[in-house]
This record gives sequence, C-alpha cells and structure tokens, in this order.
Amino acid sequence: MKPNGMEASNLRPRIKEMLVSKLRLKMQPAEIEDDQPLFGGGLGLDSIDVLEVVAAVEKEFGVAIQSQEEGERVLKSVNALASFIAERCARPGA
Repeated sequence: MKPNGMEASNLRPRIKEMLVSKLRLKMQPAEIEDDQPLFGGGLGLDSIDVLEVVAAVEKEFGVAIQSQEEGERVLKSVNALASFIAERCARPGA
C-alpha cells in the first residue's frame, strides 16, 4: 500500500484540481478526462504551462520531474501523471 493514499486513482482528482487552479483554466476539474492529452490538441497547454505544471507537481506532491524526456512521458495525461506520482511516492527514499 502506498503512503498517504498515493494510489493513482486517488491522485487523479487532486491533479485535475491542481491543473485548474495553477493554470487558471476556465473549466471544472471534472471536465478534464483522465486520458485527455494535456498539451497540443487536448487541453491546449503550452511550454509556459509546462513550467507551471512541473513546479506545481513538485510543490503539491513532493515529486520532481527530472528531465525533458521524463516530462514528455509523464505529462501526457492525468493518468500518466498520476501513475508517475504514485510510483515515485512508493519508492523508499523518494
């Protein structure tokens, strides 16, 4: 069992709320689909938004996205980000 309820399914609503709040999106968190692309044609986030999301993930969840490659992989969707956070929080010393 992951500490502090850090299961991917528990993280999705928190991630959606963080995205709406930090990026000042004009939508409700529930309107964001779990597999909806965050960048490009999905939510339409841009490179400035990437920086905001990376900083928010580190602050909110204590998890750092350490490279551009890692960011491209984990910032694809809410599901991908939730899985990444849950995995990192499950590691000892993470």
